[in-house]
Amino acid sequence: MKKKLFPIFIFLGMYVSAQETNADSQETDTLKAWCIQAQNTLMLNQAAFSNWVGGGANNVGWLAGVNYNLTYEKGQYLWENIIVLGYGQNNTKGVGTRKTQDVINLSTNFGKEFVKNWYLSAGASLQSQFAAGYEDGNNPEAAKISNFMAPGFVNIGVGVTYRPNDNFTMTLRPANPRMTFVLDDELQKAGTYGLKNDGDSMLFQLGFLGTAVYKVKLMENIDLINTGSVFSNYIDHPERLVLSYGAVLNMKINRFISTNITVDVLYDHNQIQKTQLKQTLGVGFAYIIDNGVKRSERKDNQSWLKK
Repeated sequence: MKKKLFPIFIFLGMYVSAQETNADSQETDTLKAWCIQAQNTLMLNQAAFSNWVGGGANNVGWLAGVNYNLTYEKGQYLWENIIVLGYGQNNTKGVGTRKTQDVINLSTNFGKEFVKNWYLSAGASLQSQFAAGYEDGNNPEAAKISNFMAPGFVNIGVGVTYRPNDNFTMTLRPANPRMTFVLDDELQKAGTYGLKNDGDSMLFQLGFLGTAVYKVKLMENIDLINTGSVFSNYIDHPERLVLSYGAVLNMKINRFISTNITVDVLYDHNQIQKTQLKQTLGVGFAYIIDNGVKRSERKDNQSWLKK
């Protein structure tokens, strides 16, 4: 009886071992398919004056933000998710508290490769801000010009994505509905953010959207991330392009201290018929998550992130 059972035990042991090995292999493959790159920052600044002939006002400020890029890349499939959140304030003696940074930027894009480096894709994005903004430097006593989801921009579209490596991604969507939400009753006036009538809470547009992200490693511990987009509305005045460009320069001092410089340029005829410009500079604490080298076997594509 023992002789008959012995081969069975051996077979069962080999089967269980094979299953465990297979499960470990699947888990490893799944982990390698995901890439998580993230930066969590807290920037602080302060100035104090006492009998200073040159003048100046005591002030203290802070800026907090998160920037996450979560990418799934395996076989023919590519799924990119971006989370950018930021908020900051500055309190100046005699002036009060004003916000210096306010951004919500969420996007997702899923694609399947049909030709090398080209993907049929579909995605969505949301852009807005957390708090109200005012005409006179965010002075609450001045006229309100913005608020949470006022405006809020939602894009949903299908098209193609070109991704030759981890440093460059371009998405072209010839069919892209763009909805501008104005959910603050005080701002629902004709002409504000393109609204057609008083009391409207949304403007619908259908057009072409093109976006691109280009990452450059300038030197050791200094990276530059460029983003750009263009939108043309098929329905009304397609020549009035919505153009945006953003640059983030990350200068890493050590594991927990870094300097960030950001520049944002925007032109949107429905907002204001002028070029908008925003620039920030901050030095502070940064916690970075980076397992990008595990994303794929093409590890040479990760060179801009290597330390």
